[in-house]
Amino acid sequence: MNEIARITDFDVKDYLRLHLMPHFMCPGCGHGIALRSLLWAVHDLGIDRNRLAIVSGIGCSGRVGAYIDANTYHTTHGRPLAFATGLKLARPDLTVVVIAGDGDCLAIGGNHLIHACRRNLDLTCLMLNNEIYGMTGGQVSPTTAATRVTSTTPSGNAEPTFDACKLADAAGASFVGREVTRQAPALKNLIKSAIEHDGFSFVEVMTDCTEIYGRKNDLGESPEMILSQKCDMVPDGLGNAPDQPFRPNPMATGILARHARPEYGRTYRDRAADLRAEKGR
Repeated sequence: MNEIARITDFDVKDYLRLHLMPHFMCPGCGHGIALRSLLWAVHDLGIDRNRLAIVSGIGCSGRVGAYIDANTYHTTHGRPLAFATGLKLARPDLTVVVIAGDGDCLAIGGNHLIHACRRNLDLTCLMLNNEIYGMTGGQVSPTTAATRVTSTTPSGNAEPTFDACKLADAAGASFVGREVTRQAPALKNLIKSAIEHDGFSFVEVMTDCTEIYGRKNDLGESPEMILSQKCDMVPDGLGNAPDQPFRPNPMATGILARHARPEYGRTYRDRAADLRAEKGR
């Protein structure tokens, strides 16, 4: 099936809990594009929704999973990867996707991200990075760029940000990628590749918070912010473009790392089978 046929064949409403509409997202928020891209990927892959589990944490990203008509698990602050690990080990037949924000995934949940990458269990983590704590009032997050204004850094952020994809790769994730909400078809294809990958997949989704981050930093309305993503990101894994005004350092997009590593769930089950055999069970 060609790309045009797939687009016309896909109706996002078929995958949503319509009784929960209207959604909570602010006008211009990129989380809706991320949600649609995920469901588009699920549609293209033909995943049975009875075999799909969406695990989310808190904040704006934590609410996204609630709209998906599948098995959804709304967990605690910073812990979606911990819950997802237990779920995947208990039910390896499920396709498990974690939706987390930058604060949820990298601040209080940073330890869980590191160890999920290290284990390399077969699940997919989508980190929706809007560079701020949006739902709780616009506080600074680990990905807030230096000098940016937030409710807790009214004179500008004095701390440097860091590259979540480099962190995930260094910690052992066997699939790492990044995409922007401006490029929904590319984001859909990246999510498909991540889900199909046998091992832990980390995808950073660069999205915009227009109501708080954009307004506090005079970045314009939603059209200006989403158009600026073209300047901020460099496709095909090349991150060598000169600095741009919106995000201080343009970042590479696409598949950034893919490694062949033992998948933890399979290793765990094999070890358990060996121990049972040794004990004659």
